[in-house]
Amino acid sequence: MSKPGRGQQLALGAEQSNGRWLLFLHADTVLEAGWESAAEDFITAHPDAVAAFTFALDDASPAARRLEKIVAWRSHILRLPYGDQGLLISRTTYAATGGFRSLPIMEDVELIGRVPRRKIHMLPLRAVTSADRYRQGGYWRRPLRNLACQLLWRLGFPARTVAQLYR
Repeated sequence: MSKPGRGQQLALGAEQSNGRWLLFLHADTVLEAGWESAAEDFITAHPDAVAAFTFALDDASPAARRLEKIVAWRSHILRLPYGDQGLLISRTTYAATGGFRSLPIMEDVELIGRVPRRKIHMLPLRAVTSADRYRQGGYWRRPLRNLACQLLWRLGFPARTVAQLYR
């Protein structure tokens, strides 16, 4: 059993698994049909890398499509996928980066920041995430708050402080 905190929980899950590849997936995210085949093809072609799926929301609104496009740009151009896209990572790369740190928030951002950009690939299949947080928090306010949290994190604010703002 793990103490609270997603970073610590993810690290424990990785530690207790024995596969050559790890798939980290948020509880409110479902991978599109055919993901297993896409993952197998990726693993064969890139034996020591990281992949993420295309971010999608379970909401048909135009606001959801706009957010998906912004995330697609960030993921493909900047090569900065996050946990709500699912992270498929070789155990070798996971170990070389030091794995997930015991953080209450930003554990995915922090891990991806330690992976060389050339090792990060995007898979064409979607990771469909619940849009509840965006419907409740607003399709503009929620992403702006997320961006503020990332900025504070990158400026060196403690993870606990950033987590309070996030919630």
